[in-house]
Parts: sequence; structure tokens; C-alpha cells
Amino acid sequence: MTSQTILSVDSITKRFGAVVALRDISMTIEAGEITGLVGDNGAGKSTLVKLISGVLRQDGGTLAYDGQPATFTTPAQARASGIETVYQDLSLTGNMTVWANVYLGRELIKGPRFLNILDKAAMIAQTRQMLGRFAMNVPPIEAPVDALSGGQRQLIAIARAAAWGSKLILMDEPTAALGVAETQAVEEVIRGLRESGFSVLVISHNLEQVFRITDRIWVLRRGQVIGQRVTKDTHPDEIVAMITGAAAAMSGNLP
Repeated sequence: MTSQTILSVDSITKRFGAVVALRDISMTIEAGEITGLVGDNGAGKSTLVKLISGVLRQDGGTLAYDGQPATFTTPAQARASGIETVYQDLSLTGNMTVWANVYLGRELIKGPRFLNILDKAAMIAQTRQMLGRFAMNVPPIEAPVDALSGGQRQLIAIARAAAWGSKLILMDEPTAALGVAETQAVEEVIRGLRESGFSVLVISHNLEQVFRITDRIWVLRRGQVIGQRVTKDTHPDEIVAMITGAAAAMSGNLP
């Protein structure tokens, strides 16, 4: 692993009973880059993200994070190390306000700690500042999440991850079910994360999006790594051939 690599996955295997979801996976996420992870349904993309984020444990292989061997047995351990995850369902609480969602589980307390008095004013002010770093149109801070658009909810989830994740942010289909304008806004936020020094891993079925925002693309197929390409040096046809197995068939290496 080089000094430019924020996360290294080495020979990772994951089984669910008799099903091998990941088989001898090795890949890297480079510091300060947006990395795309692509593959058909069932290729193992979400399983890999859950292993990195501490939701699942691998059956074999190792992880190295920020230059050191890493074992995350819970999502809390991964978050404490600077890895935040934005899942497809966003993990937001709809009947709570924007600021309450951002600080959920990390609430600020004022006065004697035994009184547990929430510092609402500080959390509102800091939430507005956090969201303002990543978007021009900040959603209403005191509105319930259920009242917001899909794009606004995605912005909140990403901004929350950026606020607490110091180094690496994992995203699973960050613009699924969003319209064109909202997708564009979220993509701008993701690019802004890179400019702010974050490393980002994005799972997406939208190859046009992958080519718009990523620096590097990794391809999974049937639980295995098919290959890696620098985005500017490849094209969609090559990536599609890797995803479908056409590239392997042409070379005689079809698994």
C-alpha cells in the first residue's frame, strides 16, 4: 500500500451460508479521489461497503486504513476512525428536524452534564454552517425531514457524513430516484467533498454519473474484482464489457 492509499482491501472473502458473496477481493481507495464501484445486482458492492463500514465481518482477508491494519467490528468503530457511510435509505428520521438528524447520537449538551440539557441553539447554528459548506440552497434547518425533497434529504445525509467523517465517505447509490436537477446538485456536493480533501467511494448503477464524477473505477462481477480503470483513460463500453463478462469472454478468462 502506498502513502496515497487511504484504504486497502486484501483478499477479502465473505460467505452467507453456502453462498460466497465476495471471493478474494483486493482493491484500494486512493486519498483525495472519488472512486466508483460498479457491477450488476448481486456483484457484491453493498456487501463490500458493509464490510468496510463495520456492519459485517469478513470470513477471510484483511483491511488496512490510513496506513494501519484495521478491524472494524461495529459501525461505531469505523465512524470513530473517520469512515462515514451514506446508505441508499439515508438512515434519516423523518419526524425529526434537520438539525436533530445531523446531531442524532452526537447531541450537544449545555450546563452540568447530569442535567442532559440539549444545546439546541448551538446545534442549529452548527448544522446551518455544515450544510452551507456543501450547498448553496440550504434546506430549512428546523423543518422535519419528511417535509423535504429527496435531493434535500440526500444533501443532509451527505453533509452529516462530511461533518463527522474526517477522511473517507462511502455512498451507496447517492442519487437513486432523484430528478435531473437534484442529481446535478448532489453530484456537485460530491465533487465538493473531493475539493475539501475527502476520499469518497460511490456505488452507482448510473455509468454516465460514474464517468462525470469519479477519478477511478473498480468493477465487481459475481463477487470478484474484474479490474480497475482510471476514469479519464477508459470509456463506458469497456466498463460495460467488464460488468457483463464480455471482456473476459473475449480474452478467454470468463469465470
